[in-house]
Amino acid sequence: MSDLPSHPAAGERPSMIVPLVIACALFMETLDGTVIATAIPAISRSLGESPLALNMAMTAYMLSLAVFIPLSGWLADRFGARRVFCSAIAVFTLSSLGCALAQDLNQLLVARVVQGMGGAMMMPVGRLILLRTIPKSEFVKAMSWVVVPALIGPAVGPLLGGFIATYWSWRWIFLINLPIGMLGLFLALRFIGPVTGPTPGKPDIVGFVLVGLGLGAFAFGVDNLGRGLDSAAVIIAGFTVSAAALGLYVRHARKAENPALDLGLLRIATFRIALVGGSVFRIAIGTIPFLLPLMFQLGFGMTPLESGALTFATAIGAMSLKTVAPWVLRRYGFRRLLTWNALFSGVLLGITGLIQPDTPYLVVLGILLFSGFFRSLQFTCVNAVGFADVPPERMSNATSFSGVAQQLSLGMGVAFAALMLGLMPSAGGHAPGSMDPGDFMPIFAAAGLVCAASWLSFRHLTADAGQEMSGYRKPSDE
Repeated sequence: MSDLPSHPAAGERPSMIVPLVIACALFMETLDGTVIATAIPAISRSLGESPLALNMAMTAYMLSLAVFIPLSGWLADRFGARRVFCSAIAVFTLSSLGCALAQDLNQLLVARVVQGMGGAMMMPVGRLILLRTIPKSEFVKAMSWVVVPALIGPAVGPLLGGFIATYWSWRWIFLINLPIGMLGLFLALRFIGPVTGPTPGKPDIVGFVLVGLGLGAFAFGVDNLGRGLDSAAVIIAGFTVSAAALGLYVRHARKAENPALDLGLLRIATFRIALVGGSVFRIAIGTIPFLLPLMFQLGFGMTPLESGALTFATAIGAMSLKTVAPWVLRRYGFRRLLTWNALFSGVLLGITGLIQPDTPYLVVLGILLFSGFFRSLQFTCVNAVGFADVPPERMSNATSFSGVAQQLSLGMGVAFAALMLGLMPSAGGHAPGSMDPGDFMPIFAAAGLVCAASWLSFRHLTADAGQEMSGYRKPSDE
């Protein structure tokens, strides 16, 4: 049975319940991606494995996301977005239970791969549900709710993971997903109506294999490049396989009737600009969840609780965005806001590196609070304008394409930060568990430059880009 439309009736104000349901699933996914990192030593002791081997649990999740995200759009059109979204929550929740019950590394890796499959479907299909149920005039407001958990998860994850691993069993890191997942599934079944979509063509099996191989190999190379777990030859081989597979896919996609990733979407200016600029911005922002806990704990000697309390200020800043974003967009429009906000966010990211152990807490909180606000504003606007001109029949392809770019760019951010730390002159000169606070200043400065460089893409937007979503009206002299 195909899904039926669930757009609000004429004159009916759309409920913000649907964005909150999507946000619940996204929070579970982003929290899980970061909460495991601080618990790796405890998991390794419990399973009798080395900590380096346990990094495979993080890599397996990342590879699974990269491989299965391209399938999400086709599955949503084939089986219905609501059905796929609810199934993704169920798969993610049950596989979290599998992770908690794992008795050895192999069982944990299998559960993490399945968990990645569920995660790969949740956010792209969740965004697709928003695009097909929320009017364009309300989409920015809806996205301002959805991006909040994307910032809260990485901020809370390290603190929560460290607390659980210290005072409870590491298995609770995965068990906490059960109540969140069950709540999300209940709310999705209760409040998300059937969502219609175009009848999909035959699946592009060859394309999915090539894209999966290419993205999986690229994610493997990026992940290990940042962590330094494998030899240079293995990492180069990963990137070589990726380039070959993706090159073959580009050639294949020119002839495919329903390509796995629709490269033709890049001809839509707003989608292309948002994809490129958003990816550069996310690479810079992807360094923060990795760098801040290290700087506060290993550089400044803070406890995990103190570190987590400070980094949570970014989430508070993000949450304060909800009521401001629509007003700012109506006043300034996407182009002006995205270009200036990219530069301002880059400056704030660079300033973060100037924080020292004796910097007053109120100053630190202020920097992180404003950083969270402006980053959340940028994510909200990028996620909105990228779909402003995408035809309804291509929305599922666009959400898959965007989901792949987001996942890989965030992974590249972590790898970039890890590489920069390894290049610091004093990186190997400290006792285990300590770092020179000065090591972080040039890294945050470099990340700030990358962040500001996203301006080069956003400046190509037209003055009236996405005005149906923003409500902005271009002045006659602009």
